[in-house]
Parts: sequence; structure tokens; C-alpha cells
Amino acid sequence: MSEARENRRRVRMTGQERREQLIEVSRGLFADKGFDGTSVEEIAAKAQVSKPVVYEHFGGKEGVYAVVVDREVRRLLDIIRDSLTEAEGPKDMIELATLALLDYVDTHTEGFRILVRDSNIGTSSGSFASILSDVASQVEDILVSAFKSRKLDHRAAPIYAQMLTGMVGLTGQWWLDNRKHSKQVVAAHLVNLAWNGMKNLEPRPRLRDR
Repeated sequence: MSEARENRRRVRMTGQERREQLIEVSRGLFADKGFDGTSVEEIAAKAQVSKPVVYEHFGGKEGVYAVVVDREVRRLLDIIRDSLTEAEGPKDMIELATLALLDYVDTHTEGFRILVRDSNIGTSSGSFASILSDVASQVEDILVSAFKSRKLDHRAAPIYAQMLTGMVGLTGQWWLDNRKHSKQVVAAHLVNLAWNGMKNLEPRPRLRDR
């Protein structure tokens, strides 16, 4: 057997290894070019396989995209959920959740870029907005008890949960390409606005008569 043929035999991947390689290659391309800007040809070329191999494993571009997005969704939600289990109070919860999301932006930048694009294509997990909504549902439970203890209308807790997670999520998108400030500085300012606003809530807020 020739040396070249022997080398090819040694590096031949199992089906699972090939699948993981295609996912990782696709993840980088989707982060860089987006769903529409990426083709099956590019995925195959970068993975050094033929196009039919991609179709065999995923059925097409939509299939591999769905897997990439679903993995990132699970990763982000796990990071935030884990952070909330350590919270010792409402303010601590806001701090930990804020830092958790910014940590994800910082350490999984490619994944975050994919999620903030139109990640509802071919996925069961939905868009980035629906991911934040999932997080907000967990924050809501904490806010309900905090509202009751301060004699605020606990029925408004879902509104505040959406506002808080939306504020952090959109700031994370902005910080992705505006790294003038450190993660800790951005998180501190987010918590400053959120907590001091929450601390001085009016029991029955109303708009000014016009």
C-alpha cells in the first residue's frame, strides 16, 4: 500500500466524526456569511468532501443550519439557567443573568452572531426573540415574589421580565461589535439602570395626561 493511501486510510472519519466536522465548518460559515450567504458547495469545499456527503448527513443546508442553531440555543439557555440557580436575591439575579449573556457573547461569538440573525429558519427553537422570551419566563417567577413582597402589582411581572431580558439581549447585540467598554463595565451599567429603575417603581404607574 502506498504511503499516500495509508495516510488517507488513517484520517478517514467515522460517520459521527464527519457529521461533527460538517457542523463545525458550517457554524463558522453561517456566523461569517449568514444563512443566505452560505451554500452547500462552500460547506463541502471547506470540509473537503463532496456535496452528496452534506446531503447524506443533513438533507441540505437547512438541515445543518437547524442543528447549529439548536445547539447554540441550548448552550445559551444552559449558561443563563445555571447562573440563575446561584442568585441570592433579585439584584443578584439581574447581575448574574446579565454577566451570563455577555459571557456567552464573549466566548461563543460565532454562535451569538448566528442567533441574532434570522435563526427561525428550519429550527424548532425559534428566533433570538423567542430565546429571550424563554429566559424571561424564568425571570418572571423571581419578579412575582419580589413584587408581592413590595406590595406592587405582581400581574405586571411578565412585562418587566420581558423588558429586562430584552434590554440585556439588545445591549449584547450592540456590544458584539462595540468593544470599547469591558464586559464588566457594560454589565454594571445595565444592572444600574435595571436595578435602580426597579427599586423606585411606582405602585400604579400612569402616563401623563395630554
